[in-house]
Parts: sequence; structure tokens; C-alpha cells
Amino acid sequence: MTTTLRPAEPLQQTPDGGRSRTYDVCVNSRRVGSVHLSTAPGFGAGAGVISRLGIDEPDRGRGRATVAALASEEVLRGWGCVQVQISVPADAAPALRMARSLGYTERSRNMLKEVPAEPPPLPEGVEVRPMTEAEFAAWQTRAQDAYAQSWIDRGVPEDQARAKAESSHRTLLPEGLATPGAAIHLILRDGRPVGRLWTGRTELEPGRWAAYVYDIEVDEGQRGHGYGRALMLLAERVAREAGETLLGLHVFAGNTPAIRLYESLGYRATNVNSAKDLR
Repeated sequence: MTTTLRPAEPLQQTPDGGRSRTYDVCVNSRRVGSVHLSTAPGFGAGAGVISRLGIDEPDRGRGRATVAALASEEVLRGWGCVQVQISVPADAAPALRMARSLGYTERSRNMLKEVPAEPPPLPEGVEVRPMTEAEFAAWQTRAQDAYAQSWIDRGVPEDQARAKAESSHRTLLPEGLATPGAAIHLILRDGRPVGRLWTGRTELEPGRWAAYVYDIEVDEGQRGHGYGRALMLLAERVAREAGETLLGLHVFAGNTPAIRLYESLGYRATNVNSAKDLR
């Protein structure tokens, strides 16, 4: 039996070169599932995404999903993509095993927690204040560079990584510090800044919103003193003050200290994000 992809809709294209299309997964022309292919928002046309790959219940366990994934990679190569990204629910063990068997490498995780009604107090001696306009420009340049470098360190071509960093800040902070729903705070010790926290909102799924930690930074010489934990406790307070009950974040694979911190604070992984080179 032959497993193939059949277009289920016209190819969608955007002025910046983006593409997307839904395909039926077929076995000898019989539909057994579907998959959505697209270029990755923010990364440019060279990065593809496989999403919503699903095989109907009667046809599962026969390798259909594996063949559909490989066929999807071929479509993305035809679009000129040099890398492909996937995001798999953290509790979907069979899908995670399939991703590893196909050569996908974990890049990052999305994590989420329920915010307690009374967030824990901040450590004694830690002060908090909003970021000033004078501080914002220098911080934004540094934050974009660090974010791009995190992607570069995980195999993303430099041009894609920098495009992603610039796109994220342009989309999430279109009005800088005045962007509705966004907040950037500093924590201070003895009146001196030692760390920064950028929070906002994100739509987890249609109609389901959460507060979100977009960036957390502790000055290099101040690390190991509990300021990262203090910033995360501050994020919970900001979330509750905004009326949110969920708080999410994104953490890169390999950042073991951060992952351990988040787990100790009650965050759980919701999605595992992986990638594969198509060249």
C-alpha cells in the first residue's frame, strides 16, 4: 500500500514569501488523516513547519504517520526549506518516539503553571520598579541579540535567528513600553538593578489566554543568588494583578538550571519543540 499526500486546499501565500497548505494523508487514494504544512512565522521562508499531523483511529499503528512525516519533509524541501520544525504535546509518548526516530532534535519546551491566588512574597531586600524609557533601548538591543544567539546555538542559520528575534520584538512590543498588556520590570538589590523581567499575554489555544514570561535576565555577576527565582515570583504577582490564572514560558533545551527552577516552582511541560535539518 502506498501512503501519499494530496492537497486539500489551494496553496496559501503571503507577500513576504510565506506558504501554507493542508494535505490529506491517503493510502491508495483513501483518506486516512491530514497534515498542515507551512513556513515558520518569524524565521523566514527557509524554515518549514509540520503541524496537526493526525491519522484516523482505524489506521493508526501501521506507520502511516511516519510515512506522512517523511512525505511532508519532501514537500517542504520543494518549497526551498532547509530546516523543519515540529511541536509535540509533552504527554504524547508515541509521537515523541517517532520524532526521535526520524532524526528530530529537541530545541525547547513550552511550560505552564496555575498561578496561586496569593503568590509567594518576594525575598526580603529585593525591590521592584518598572523599566524606564531611557533603559528600554539598550535592553531591547541586548535582549534581541541574546535571543538570536540562543537559536544560532541550536543550529538555526544566523539570518533566520536574527529575523526571528526582530520579528518577535516587533510583534510583541509594537509600542515599546506602552504596548498594551506588556510590562518590563527590574528587580533591585541595595538600589542597583540586578535583573529584568518581560511579561505579557499569549493565546494558548483559541479563546484560552495566559500570562507569559517572554524574557528573564539576571546580570552575569549576580547569578546564583536567587534573583532568577525572585523574578519568576514577580511574574506570578504581575499575572495575578492582570487577572490571569495561568502563566506560561518557553525554555531552550540544555538550559538545565532554568528548567530545574521552573519545575521547582510548579511548571509542567506542555509541548516539546524539535527541529531537523533538511539539507
